[in-house]
Amino acid sequence: MNLVIVESPAKAKTINKYLGKDYLVLASYGHIRDLPSKNGSVDPEKKFEMLWEIDSFSKKYLKEITDAAEDSKKIILATDPDREGEAIAWHVKEVLEKKKLLKDKHLERVVFNEITKKAILDAINNPRKIHLPLVEAYLARRALDYLVGFNISPILWTKLPGSKSAGRVQSVALKLITEREKEIELFNPEEYWTLASNFTNKDNKNIISKLSLFNGDKVERFTFKNREEIHKAIDIINKSKFTISDVNSKVFRRNPLAPFTTSTLQQTASGRFGFGASRTMQIAQRLYQGIDIEGETTGLITYMRTDGTNISKEAVDDFRKFIIDDYGQKYLPDNANNYSGKKAKNAQEAHEAIRPTNISRKPSEIKKYVNADQFKLYELIWSRALSSQMTPAEFDRNTIIISSENDKINFRASGSIIKFDGFLKVYQSQETDEDTKNILPEVNKGEEISILKLVDEQHFTDPPPRFSEASLVKKMEELGIGRPSTYASIITVLSTRNYVELMNKRFHPTDRGKLISAFLEKLFSKYVDYNFTADLENQLDEITSGKIEWVEVLNNFWKDFYQNVGEVKEKRTREVLDLLNESLGALIFDRDEKDGIDRKCKLCSNGELSLKNSFRGGAFIGCSNYPECKFTRPLSKSKAAAQYNLAEPKLLGQNLNGKDIFLKNGRFGPYLQY
Repeated sequence: MNLVIVESPAKAKTINKYLGKDYLVLASYGHIRDLPSKNGSVDPEKKFEMLWEIDSFSKKYLKEITDAAEDSKKIILATDPDREGEAIAWHVKEVLEKKKLLKDKHLERVVFNEITKKAILDAINNPRKIHLPLVEAYLARRALDYLVGFNISPILWTKLPGSKSAGRVQSVALKLITEREKEIELFNPEEYWTLASNFTNKDNKNIISKLSLFNGDKVERFTFKNREEIHKAIDIINKSKFTISDVNSKVFRRNPLAPFTTSTLQQTASGRFGFGASRTMQIAQRLYQGIDIEGETTGLITYMRTDGTNISKEAVDDFRKFIIDDYGQKYLPDNANNYSGKKAKNAQEAHEAIRPTNISRKPSEIKKYVNADQFKLYELIWSRALSSQMTPAEFDRNTIIISSENDKINFRASGSIIKFDGFLKVYQSQETDEDTKNILPEVNKGEEISILKLVDEQHFTDPPPRFSEASLVKKMEELGIGRPSTYASIITVLSTRNYVELMNKRFHPTDRGKLISAFLEKLFSKYVDYNFTADLENQLDEITSGKIEWVEVLNNFWKDFYQNVGEVKEKRTREVLDLLNESLGALIFDRDEKDGIDRKCKLCSNGELSLKNSFRGGAFIGCSNYPECKFTRPLSKSKAAAQYNLAEPKLLGQNLNGKDIFLKNGRFGPYLQY
C-alpha cells in the first residue's frame, strides 16, 4: 500500500479516485504542529530553535496517518505547491521520523498545480525531495511573527490596557489604514471650477466639449479657483467667434489584461461582486479542490495562491485552439501573449496564473453543478484567462478642436467607437473609455459654429478615499508587504481585534486601532516601516532561492529588535501616553490659532486635556484635574460630534440655585449635569 498525504479531505477524496486501490489518501487537515503561545517557543540563544506542539484537533488525524504509515511501503507527501504546503510536508516527515516510522520506507514529495487526473499522475511519476530552502523560509517567517508578537503584545497589555496584540505584517497594514484616516481628517478641500460648452453648427449638430486652452495657456484643475474667475472667462468666451480648427481620427488599441493572480482576483471579485478577500479565497478553494460533475469530482481551476501571471505552454495551446474553433482566426494573435515578466514586487510563490483546468468547460456548461457564487467566480476566471490570449480591442478615437479667431481659446471634444472588439468579446473590461459614450457628429475643418450653452461647474477637491479590501490588497502588493496566502487573514485579524471597522465596504480605524498604530509608529517605528517590512520579505525570498541563511536573517533582525523592546519596557505608562498626545495631537485636540494645539479643558478651564486609557472602554480624552473634574469625550473629535452633535460640554444656563447646567456626553448618550 502507498500512503498519500494531502491537507484537505475534499482533496483526498478526489485524488483517491484518480489513483485507485493501491493508494490510500489521507488528509492532515492543514498544519499538524504550531508554536505554542508561551515563552521559549523560539530560542534566539540556540540558533532560534523552535519547540513545536501538536494541537488536540490534529492528534486524531495524525494518528490515522501514523497508523497507515506503519503498513505502507511508500509515503508520498502531496501537500500544496507553495511555502505553506512545503512546510506541512516537512512537519509530517519530522513527526514520522520522531516516531521511527520512516525506517525502510520510501518517502517522496510531489506537487501539482491542478487537481486533474493527468496532473496527479504526472506528479506521482515525477517525485522530488522536500525543498529545504522553502521550508527554511517558512521557519524564518514563523519565527519572526512569533518574536514580534510575543515581545510587543505584553508591552501593549501593560502600557495600553485593553489592547489585544500586535502582529508583524498586520501592524503595517493597520498603519496604512490609520495614515489614510489621518490624511482624511486633516484634509482641507480646495475650490476649483470647470467649463464645458455645447456648440452647434448650421445643420443643428451639437458638439459637447471641454475648455482646454484659455488666454493661450493650457487649462489645469486650478486655472479657475472661484466663481469670479470663471465668470470673467465666460464673458470673454461669449464675445469670441469659434470655428472648427482641427478634426482628427486615430486608431488605438487596448491589450488584454494578464490572467489572475491571487491579489488581482481578490480585487476584481471585490469590485464586481462585493466579495471580501476571505470569501473569494473560500470559493476559489472549492473550485480548485473539485466540484461533483455527474458523479466525478473535478478540479475546475488551477491553484489559487499565486504571484505568477504566466500560463503553461500546454494550456496556451488549448486556449489558442479554442479561440479559433469558437471565435475565429481574427481573434487569435500571431504569437501567444506572454505575461511572465509582469511579476508583483517580491513575487515568491510564482506558479501559473489562476486559470480553468479545461478551457473547453464553458461557464454555461458547469452552471447547473455549482452555486451562484461559484459560477460567478468561475466565469470571471474563465473569461479573464481566455481573453488574455486574444487579440487587442481596436477603437476609432475622434477629436474635434474648436478655436477662437485669435487661437487663444480652445475647446476639445473626444469620442471613441469600438472598431474591433478583440478580447472584449469574452472579457468586458471595466476600464472602457468614457469617450465611447460620446458619439461625435461629422464636421469639417474651418466650419463656423456657435455656442448654444456654456456650463460652469463648481468642484471641491476630495480627500483620498479610505481603503476597501481590494485597494488595501493592491497597496500591500505594490509595497511588497504580505503574501498571496496571507492577505485575507491579515484583513480578518484587524477586524476581529477591533482595530478597524468595515463601513460601506471601507476600512475605518477604531480609536483603539489609531492608538496602537501611533504607539508602534512612535516606539517601534523601524518595524512598521514599509521599506523595512518589504526588505524582510525580500530576505525571505532569498532564503527560498538559497542566497542567504535563514538563521542569519533572524540574527540580524533580533539584535536590534531585542534592544528596542528593552528600551520601551523601561518607559512608564504616563510617558508613553504623553508621547501619543504629541503624535496624535492634531487629530484628537482642537486647534488654537495662536499656539497650535488647544488642550485646555472646556469644563473646569484650568485643567489640561490628555489621552487616557481604560481596560474596558479603551482610549478616551480626559481632564488632568480628575477626579475633581470628570470631563471625558471620545478620542476622535469627529466621532464625538457625530454621536452627540457635541464635541465638548455645553453650558445651557443656571438652575434656581444659580448652579451651571451643562449638556454633556456619556457612554449612553447626552445627559444634563449641574
